[in-house]
Amino acid sequence: MNQERRRQIYDRLAAAIPEPTTELRYTSPFELLVAVVLSAQATDKGVNKATEKLFAVANTPAAILALGEEGLKDYIKTIGLFNSKARHIIALCAFLLERHAGEVPATRGELEALPGVGRKTANVILNTAFGQHTIAVDTHIFRVANRTRLAPGRNVREVEDKLNRFTPREHLRDAHHLLILHGRYTCIARKPKCAECVIADLCEYPDKPARTAQDDTPGTAH
Repeated sequence: MNQERRRQIYDRLAAAIPEPTTELRYTSPFELLVAVVLSAQATDKGVNKATEKLFAVANTPAAILALGEEGLKDYIKTIGLFNSKARHIIALCAFLLERHAGEVPATRGELEALPGVGRKTANVILNTAFGQHTIAVDTHIFRVANRTRLAPGRNVREVEDKLNRFTPREHLRDAHHLLILHGRYTCIARKPKCAECVIADLCEYPDKPARTAQDDTPGTAH
């Protein structure tokens, strides 16, 4: 795929999704960090349902630490892998209080040093909480990047590196959420909605259905 086509893809996605952002609900970098840790192998809707109750009573490292691991589990037990997630979040809170005065750090190295935080989570926090030009490659972005040929790669790091290299600078800030939302609602895993896709004519997916005359006007992405 050439760079002009990539630019057109991002331009169209940006026009179709004017306010690209996470669907996780949060009011601080710490709340976002907890929500992202909880979101692994879980839906944003399920995480939001749990954190709505959790954050109403404990939304700081000290407050969650005061709940204790068992107390925390009561709020997140509807989320998959809640036992290990509770353990990670308690350790995370203790680490933040001990090393960072309870504040979420804004550098990759410091974030990845936190218990239960890997590169993908660090990328989400750097981008969403601190506005940095990072792209966290989840299953949606990995699929979209490979299917469209926007930035094909054999693994998430290869896709991330290509996206960082090929994404036009003016779209780097929002590329993360543009691609996630496009993958979540239009370029879905089993039956991509090519007929209503705003980038269908630019996409290089070899198995997309043939377009008909009525499909020539791009639809809207979510």
